[in-house]
Formats: sequence, C-alpha cells, structure tokens
Amino acid sequence: MSTRKAKELRQNRTEAEKRLWERLRRKRIDGFSFRQQAPIGKYIIDFVCFEPNLVVELDGGQHAGQVEYDTRRTEWLESQGFRVLRFWNNEVFENIEGVEEVIQAALRSPGGAHPLPNPPPSRGRE
Repeated sequence: MSTRKAKELRQNRTEAEKRLWERLRRKRIDGFSFRQQAPIGKYIIDFVCFEPNLVVELDGGQHAGQVEYDTRRTEWLESQGFRVLRFWNNEVFENIEGVEEVIQAALRSPGGAHPLPNPPPSRGRE
C-alpha cells in the first residue's frame, strides 16, 4: 500500500486511534518510538514500533466479520518478524490503562502475540 493511503488514514483516524496515539506518541511508553498508519508490505498498520517489531491493531465492530482476513494479516506480519497485539476499540475507551500495560509488557518481553480479540460486547462502543 502506498504512503499516500497511509497519510489519508492518519488524517481520518477513529476516535479510538486518536486516544491510543496520545499514549504512544513522543516515546511516552518506556521511551519506545511508535509510528501510526505505517505501510508494511501490502498492509497499513495502525501502530508499529520498529525497534522490537511490535504491531498494535485496533479493531472496531467491522472486524467481527473479517476474522479470516485479520488472521491472514497477523500470520503474514508474524512471518515478517513482527509481534501483533489486537484490541477492540471499546477496550481503548473503557480501559486505556490496561491496554497501555499490555503494550508496555510486550515491549519489555520477547516473543508471543496477543490473540485476536474476543467478539465485542453487544452493547460495546466502537
């Protein structure tokens, strides 16, 4: 995917992406540097930290119907040496500190990936 598309996505971020970006930007988590809407291969990644090769993806309600696509995407990223963390948008809104703690733990420890998120609660936010 092109850097033009990545720039367009940065300009049209979801509220959850904006909220998490405020936590990730300017090396606020243990001095690690993240990029948002970064192209990697044919994908544009929500957030990536290249030093430990960590990808953070936020999933809204539309992702409940595309589990197979997300699984293929995650498998490809992992084959390229990235660890992938996935969170539902409502997790960012309802427990941003918990999301940040999981990211921080992943930055500090090698290996392992966060599984695809559980289906969102029926009354959860996107």
